[in-house]
Amino acid sequence: MFNSTLTEDEAILCPADGAIMITASHLPYNRNGFKFFTNDGGLGKNDIKDILERAASIYSNFLAKGYSVKASESVKKIDYMAVYTSDLVKAVRKAAGNIEKPLEGFHIVVDAGNGAGGFFAAKVLEPLGAITSGSQFLEPDGMFPNHIPNPEDKAAMKAITQAVLDNKANLGIIFDTDVDRSAAVDSTGRELNRNCLIALMSAIVLEEHPGTTIVTDSVTSDGLTSFIEKKLGGKHHRFKRGYKNVIDEAIRLNSIGEESHLAIETSGHGALKENHWLDDGAYLMVKLLNKLASARASGKGVGSKVLTDLVEGLEEPAIAVELRLKINQNHPDLKGRSFREYGEAVLQHLGNSIASNPKLQKAPVNYEGVRVSGFGGWFLLRLSLHDPVLPLNIEAPSHEDAVKLGLEVAAAVKEFQALDTSALDKFVQP
Repeated sequence: MFNSTLTEDEAILCPADGAIMITASHLPYNRNGFKFFTNDGGLGKNDIKDILERAASIYSNFLAKGYSVKASESVKKIDYMAVYTSDLVKAVRKAAGNIEKPLEGFHIVVDAGNGAGGFFAAKVLEPLGAITSGSQFLEPDGMFPNHIPNPEDKAAMKAITQAVLDNKANLGIIFDTDVDRSAAVDSTGRELNRNCLIALMSAIVLEEHPGTTIVTDSVTSDGLTSFIEKKLGGKHHRFKRGYKNVIDEAIRLNSIGEESHLAIETSGHGALKENHWLDDGAYLMVKLLNKLASARASGKGVGSKVLTDLVEGLEEPAIAVELRLKINQNHPDLKGRSFREYGEAVLQHLGNSIASNPKLQKAPVNYEGVRVSGFGGWFLLRLSLHDPVLPLNIEAPSHEDAVKLGLEVAAAVKEFQALDTSALDKFVQP
């Protein structure tokens, strides 16, 4: 949809002035909504509020004047997907030195989870010469009968991993419902998602743009920071959750003279400056395919080992958990405050209690919640963007160390009676 506002081809009525996509992403069908695009990218909250206010004003004027709206323009059906997929195919061919089938012989399976990403197998991989047998759940079905199309979902990742191993494939690719997020699995079944996908994309981008800043969300690991800065020679700018926050921060950094070419969340939302800062999961996977194709063309390796070699040295935690501490909005302890104000009070109290604890150290630079290092790991407690929830992320070298971090949080927040800490209590129980 975004690309349709950039393509210049009168035969298919492009560039479009705007585009609208109907999607609920990986949520159930009853959560469908509109995503709006112009050639500036996806519209944000303020833009949508403006559209709704204008629409309401126009509609009330129509009602007052007593006549209805009549569409004067004709409707024409265009196969824009053919244009979009053709551009993706051209990008991989170009990376391989304009070889027609640079992925010939590669076995790559796709799991679309019955979302919209099934096109990638037949329209992108096969024209490049890849074998796609074993690809699964390619037909769109909003009831998601097999698994939720979500690269962060354990069942989804298990499904694509199993497909790779069963088919002895070189690589597996998985998309979320509307293909703005993606992840991969190598030939051994190793998941290339979350911190590992960020590390992989950082390695690719920093080869092309040495020293550039990589902007991520707030729940990325300390091991990723070390990998980006010490191994790759880049700069890691850990920002807030929310893919739009991450993308907007990368754009802001560029505007003040700090070069950034990649904005990416642990959820699999990744946007590149070269692709107009659009979080396009298909384009993200094309960057991986480019690496496979160019490595083979230059005789530097074949198969997914080319990719896994790029993340060699990334320290991954033995334990990584997210616990959700819910705020009971009906509890008298809120004392008339909103859940957001209550949550902020919890974070303020936690921050104060950490300051006097010699075992723990608050992150010197932090843009969201309270991030603390200690016991060889770290935790981050933050307020959810939308819900009355305080997500707690803990990463540590052992379960014992993770429990120690959890106990520190539990002790600090115990006086907040409207906070449901049952998930944390269960985690820290011996």
